[in-house]
Amino acid sequence: MTPALDLLKKARAEHRVHSYEHDPKTASYGLEAAEKLGLDPQRVFKTLLAASEKGELLVAVVPVVGTLDLKALAHAAGVKKCEMADAQAAQRATGYLVGGISPLGQKKRLRTFIDQSAQQHETIHVSAGRRGLEVELSAAVLATHTQAQFAEIGRS
Repeated sequence: MTPALDLLKKARAEHRVHSYEHDPKTASYGLEAAEKLGLDPQRVFKTLLAASEKGELLVAVVPVVGTLDLKALAHAAGVKKCEMADAQAAQRATGYLVGGISPLGQKKRLRTFIDQSAQQHETIHVSAGRRGLEVELSAAVLATHTQAQFAEIGRS
């Protein structure tokens, strides 16, 4: 169990867990998950951390087939600008290792933004807190348990 799965279980939130054998040499953790689990990559989302100009860490959940639009994230968060967060800072704040950062069950409650495309799918997949472990849930359930806002933050 991971903190992400503990949170969902404790809340009795509807979800399904999927696991696969992670290859440490893979270039993209999210695309690896889609491929090994036979999923539509549009439904697999990666969790990224960005830092505002004031050093506030922000969580962005975007499709693995696209990229994070930092300007759009800054706009959604009401800050001047954002840049990708330092990997060590991301790991310290979330309690997860890069490649296995889940938007759920993080050590610190960070403001979270989910790309609005997630709402087009009945369910989406995000990291369950460990490489090789994904959780399937509705975008609404994810937003509820991360107190997230939906915003147009992804680019195809």
